[in-house]
Amino acid sequence: MTHEPVTAAGQGIIIEIGGIPIQVRSESPEFLRMLEERYSGFLNDEAHPVFEFDVELVQPRRISEEDDVVVSFDSGRWLIERGDFRAEWEPETRRGKIIQSANPYSIDSVLRIVHTLVLAREGGLLVHAASAVRNGKAFLFAGVSEAGKTTISRLAPGDVTLLTDEISYLRRDGNGYAAYGTPFAGELARAGENVKAPLAALYLLRKGTENTIEPVRPNDAARMLLENVLFFACDPDLVGLVFDAACELVQHVPVYRLTFFPDARVWELIG
Repeated sequence: MTHEPVTAAGQGIIIEIGGIPIQVRSESPEFLRMLEERYSGFLNDEAHPVFEFDVELVQPRRISEEDDVVVSFDSGRWLIERGDFRAEWEPETRRGKIIQSANPYSIDSVLRIVHTLVLAREGGLLVHAASAVRNGKAFLFAGVSEAGKTTISRLAPGDVTLLTDEISYLRRDGNGYAAYGTPFAGELARAGENVKAPLAALYLLRKGTENTIEPVRPNDAARMLLENVLFFACDPDLVGLVFDAACELVQHVPVYRLTFFPDARVWELIG
């Protein structure tokens, strides 16, 4: 990708995730309508955008030679690419550009990656986890694939507000942490609610024959949390900040191993 100045293009929408509004512009009204539907609960046209991205649409084709996401920093710009998109972002000017075809999935990936870069510098995390709010408190349910994130989300009773069944968003909030709803859905195929609540506990999921909760020591908790953190940049300084953020979080938030049998009774132990 050339390092030409990024210029404004077309109309746009503002997508606010985790309290961070990002403007996305395109010359295609059809593409913007697609994004409005995709992020319908996370649009805030009254917010002042923190970052701005122009999207250049191309015909569906392989845009990058990279099969997996590659994130690198060069000459003041983050370069983000995968087979289906190529993007650049200048933190100093708060501007960026994305080249992709007219689909919502490529920009979804770019937004996740940009948020991980922002969160790394402020002690927050994106975590491969479900999260929900009950009685005004947020609970995080982390685990690898098939650990039960979607299952425990599906079993949630009516007094629970689902933030996500796939990717949880955590930010520092005073002396603690806040969990935010995200539009990044898993098997439930529906966005979470766009609300936030103070994080009360982190549960490390495991399916079993009965429901049990055991406290996890901070050292073990940090290691297991890091296994579920989403971060893509091979930047030693930022990787160190992510490591520190995970270690800090488990010092402030109780962490438990939740072994559960997949029925609704597990929620009797939560909240």
